[in-house]
Amino acid sequence: MATSPLDGAAGVRGNRFFDEALLDNAPALAARDPGGMLRAIASAGAQVREATTLAAETDLSHLADEGRPRAVVVVGAGTAARTGDILATIAGPRCLVPVLTHRSVEVPGWIGAADVVIAVSASGRSPEALAVAEMAGRRGARLVGIGAPGSPLQSVAERYRAPFIPVPRRGAARANMWGLTVPVLMAARALGLVKVNEADLAETAVRLDQDADRCRPTAETFVNISKTLALNMAGSVPVIWGDSPLAAVAAVRYGDMLSANARYPVVTDALGEAGRGRVGLLDGVFGALAASERDIFADPDLDDVTGDPPRLRVVLLCDGGLADENSAAQTTDRRAEVVQDIAARRGIEVDVLTAEGGSALERFASLVAATDFASVYLGLGHGLDPMAVPAVTELKEQLRK
Repeated sequence: MATSPLDGAAGVRGNRFFDEALLDNAPALAARDPGGMLRAIASAGAQVREATTLAAETDLSHLADEGRPRAVVVVGAGTAARTGDILATIAGPRCLVPVLTHRSVEVPGWIGAADVVIAVSASGRSPEALAVAEMAGRRGARLVGIGAPGSPLQSVAERYRAPFIPVPRRGAARANMWGLTVPVLMAARALGLVKVNEADLAETAVRLDQDADRCRPTAETFVNISKTLALNMAGSVPVIWGDSPLAAVAAVRYGDMLSANARYPVVTDALGEAGRGRVGLLDGVFGALAASERDIFADPDLDDVTGDPPRLRVVLLCDGGLADENSAAQTTDRRAEVVQDIAARRGIEVDVLTAEGGSALERFASLVAATDFASVYLGLGHGLDPMAVPAVTELKEQLRK
């Protein structure tokens, strides 16, 4: 497919059209990925193993000395905050303690000695993590710090004699999600809130390794689910729905990665919530109306030239569930089937990705791995460097002034 460069350097402005041929050209993919985002994503299994070791080397035993906390608050921003969402869904609805994610420098007035605060920051410099960690320490809350070694967050943790799990930062925080997530889960396990054992972590790491191999740049598109997802998504408005709490968190993660790596606007939600309003998108100007007004003989590569609106592309992330979750799984499966039927009758394409694995953590990993790679391939196909996001850099620089 021909590309049409816009003004500006490739990787900053990129290309309007998607270069389909690039997907099966591994050397060209590497050349367009100078920051090494594909390599960073492929390290997910290694991150799980390294983080498991680092957490095991940190004494977390005293966290349970004061008994069950009133609440667990995971504080951070961006990917760091997502670790709180992951913890909440892995802990599940049967968890006896509320697990909350906090994304602001404003410290909730109720946080006190009865609570546990897990402050997470890949750089160890997040204003959100530092502000809440400092105040939590002053108020006598049990505190855990997770982030870059030698960082300001480590200093805060040490000042309040709180455990700190040092996680080396390698590249963008979003490429190091697993290195931040595992210590959060280990801290929650020390509190008796999640049943994540060494076997679960090892199997999750193996799953991530296997998916990294299946989705590698040298694997051709017809056998590479991530490249197929990227190709299907190109030029569309992505709508990503998860059919369970676990799949919904994976959907939001996919949306985060598409926004950052491919610069695509994305709609994400839990499938249950979508059915209460957002499914109406299928009837809108990017859905059924676009399909009904489209010339069936038109060249889809010329959409930008002809003025035809981009079409919705629905991705359903489905969580098969475990044996003791069959009733819930059947409910969500039925909803997914209905949405596929509604979309098909409106001429809207749907991709379905089903979780695999024996534990909630492994199933989550199976959804995240393929979609992480897909977001990178989509960005590369548009001539963008997924590791470099100029608008984000500019925003941070302006805020420092």
